[in-house]
Amino acid sequence: MKPTYRYFVQPQFDIQTQTLFGYELLIKQLTPEGWRLPESFSSIDSKTIADLLVRTTEILGLKVQYCSVNVSRQQLMDTEVAKAIIQSQTQLYPAKLVVELTEEDGPQSYPDTRLIPYLRKFIEHGMQISLDDVGTGINDFRSIQEFLPLASEIKFALQNFRTGIKDPKIQQKLHFWHAISNEYGLRLILEGIEDEEDERLCNSFNINLRQGYYYGKPQLLRLDNDPVDFGALS
Repeated sequence: MKPTYRYFVQPQFDIQTQTLFGYELLIKQLTPEGWRLPESFSSIDSKTIADLLVRTTEILGLKVQYCSVNVSRQQLMDTEVAKAIIQSQTQLYPAKLVVELTEEDGPQSYPDTRLIPYLRKFIEHGMQISLDDVGTGINDFRSIQEFLPLASEIKFALQNFRTGIKDPKIQQKLHFWHAISNEYGLRLILEGIEDEEDERLCNSFNINLRQGYYYGKPQLLRLDNDPVDFGALS
């Protein structure tokens, strides 16, 4: 049986204005146990991703200022996916589609120099570029430095660190990336805020853009013709 995928949407909040400013789209697969993250995003057929993205952004148009979608390097180089991303921006206008460049491994590796023309093409079509999970794994400053002039946003994910924001080393990392965002004029979104204590600690960093379960869990976005009880196992 052909796998079933849908995007879940998670809200992004500006705590200074107390307003919703965007959604992040998170793709999940329907399994007998409910909705789960795919074992491998790169193994999902390009046409499946392209069709799903176009149908999803058609529904989200005019609802938010920004709509973010995760795109791997492999998907970035895929013509069908790239066309769907451009079509999605047209449907979302005047909202901005934010392409979150991820580091997921694929069957091929691509040097940064090959990616830059593709990212510029997206920018020319009115989109913005986000660098996901900065400060995690290989996403250190040196590895993403070439992308920073093209980016509009960076994201720091607390959930990637077992000790969370209570750890002074993580706080030091966050101070560093906050300084980088100011230097390059980028939005900085702080992800992985799970509870009231996390929020209280985050307030001292003067980072207004937030995402996490404390502000809202990802919710299934049903497509046209999906039954009301579709994906009830989620």
